[in-house]
Amino acid sequence: MFLSKLRNKKEVISWSFYDFANQPFSTIIVTFIYGAFFTSVIASDEKTGTLLWTNGIAITAIIVSILSPILGALADKAGYRKFFLISFTWICAVFSILLYFPQSGDVFFALSLFVIANIAFELGTVFCNSYLQDLADEKNSGKISGFSWGLGFVGGLLALFLSFSLFELDSSGIRGINILVGVWFLIFSIPTFLFVKDRKKDKLTKKHFLDSFASIRTTFKEVVKYRTIMKFLIARLFFNDGLITIFSLGGIYAIGTLDFSIPEVMTLGIVLNISAAIGSFIFGYLEDKIGVKEVINLSLVVLVFSTLLAFIAPYFIFQKEIFWVAGVLIGLMVGPNQSCSRSLMAKLTPKEKKNEFFGFFALTGKATSFLGPILFGIITFNFSQQVALWVVIFLFLIGLILFNKINFQDE
Repeated sequence: MFLSKLRNKKEVISWSFYDFANQPFSTIIVTFIYGAFFTSVIASDEKTGTLLWTNGIAITAIIVSILSPILGALADKAGYRKFFLISFTWICAVFSILLYFPQSGDVFFALSLFVIANIAFELGTVFCNSYLQDLADEKNSGKISGFSWGLGFVGGLLALFLSFSLFELDSSGIRGINILVGVWFLIFSIPTFLFVKDRKKDKLTKKHFLDSFASIRTTFKEVVKYRTIMKFLIARLFFNDGLITIFSLGGIYAIGTLDFSIPEVMTLGIVLNISAAIGSFIFGYLEDKIGVKEVINLSLVVLVFSTLLAFIAPYFIFQKEIFWVAGVLIGLMVGPNQSCSRSLMAKLTPKEKKNEFFGFFALTGKATSFLGPILFGIITFNFSQQVALWVVIFLFLIGLILFNKINFQDE
């Protein structure tokens, strides 16, 4: 295995454990369990619950898109990266645990706790990701990133299995799962805090803040000079928003439109995590065989098709079975789409600009990610979740069309 060849094996494994630690928050609270619980139990009705939940996702996206480049540049300049990483991890874990307390009718209490936890989760992930360039070189960054990604899937799966084993899936049990998520995050992030090295902190000054803003402006001016990269980032804005929306609201749609039970949604979460791991492995291999652009294209076509399947599922007797097929296909494609997008960005970016351009890549992944969820919530409130699914379909379609209009020979 490639890990045995690494001189910094202990540090790489410790860093990878952060994905193992934080994945249950994304899998259980955001995607499959708590979101569905919020809309079906805590909120007065599913339409209102969906609107409020999507507003919470949108608020998170807006705040993170504003704060992450500023804090990221500040951390780079002043050496406060690990301080921010530990702080946001603890905030996310503590507020995840506090989600045990809201009960039916405690809508704004629950939503406030979730938004704070979700903002902290996203910002913690930004700072964790920034260590990759310190731990890896050009030859092994993909392998290290893939190992960490895979370990995250394992963490999400194990946490789901533990939730099945330890908790009754009634109101009290589902609220108790939030405690498991928070404690899991606190325990398994410890190796990252202890063994991943960081440079010494400088004394924080006004100049660090000014430099952080200057760094963002400089990066934007540089990126716009590369037309192919800009066109790719614009296309990715759309299809990445589609992914964010479907993963934020998949469990909610399953319960609200297709009458899934909480245990069925948890089982769906397990299967989707497994299919995502399989998809990442298979298409990671195929990427070298057929090309990164072809894999992104294939993933987008399948994502459009599978979301259409989810839309038509309620019209059939076997609606749950059709949705299962759609869910597995989405799971298979999410890993390849994200990993190949990162690979393509690496291929397009000049070597001397990789650090600053990848920071901008992360920013554009968050910049408009509020749009899909908030549109989904508004359309659900006025029509239905099924009609709102067209938001996801159109985001994937626009992304696919824009991606295929790019002439990758320009640069």
